[in-house]
Amino acid sequence: MSDSDDDDVPALSADALSALQQFYSETSSSAPADRFSVGALQEDWSLSQFWYSDETATRLAEEVVREAGEGGRVACVSSPSVYQKLKQGAVVGSDRVSAVVLEFDRRFAAYGDDFVFYDYNEPLRLDGVAPKSFDVVLADPPYLSEECLSKVSQTAKHLSKGKVLLCTGAVMEKLAAELLGVAMCSFLPEHNRNLSNDFRCFVNYPSRLLP
Repeated sequence: MSDSDDDDVPALSADALSALQQFYSETSSSAPADRFSVGALQEDWSLSQFWYSDETATRLAEEVVREAGEGGRVACVSSPSVYQKLKQGAVVGSDRVSAVVLEFDRRFAAYGDDFVFYDYNEPLRLDGVAPKSFDVVLADPPYLSEECLSKVSQTAKHLSKGKVLLCTGAVMEKLAAELLGVAMCSFLPEHNRNLSNDFRCFVNYPSRLLP
């Protein structure tokens, strides 16, 4: 993440723009499962991006579909691999919910109206997004710090009608409970690339899939 000033938002190089245009072209003619497959866009470690494994992305997608309910809305805050899994259509019931992805990385603008530019440094700057309009908010703060979690928590509380699923390091357990009233689940999320930190899921509601 960077400072929130517009001048600090990274601009795409000519090569990157060309690649993005090619991505648009390819995705416009691809089947949904290909267009939204986890890993369709590669991780950018400079933005602290670490995609979930396919199994974890599927479990989290199943969880938010169950909790959002018929016609529910899901916000994936800095969690694009779960958004992709929802849109891929591989999760039963995913066609009965709608989802948006809030990301600092403008490559995800390829997903059209589902993309909301998000800089955690301005947690309530959410253009075109109404408060309390999501049945479930899934948040994965990009950095393991008190500042980042505090600001992302502001976003989650602003967007959520009540249910919050947080994915972050186990060391943030106490602060997460204070900020969002969440408790640690027994489910152990995994990433495509092993992380040195003990990573966990936290919820503020009773969960059957992430007990």
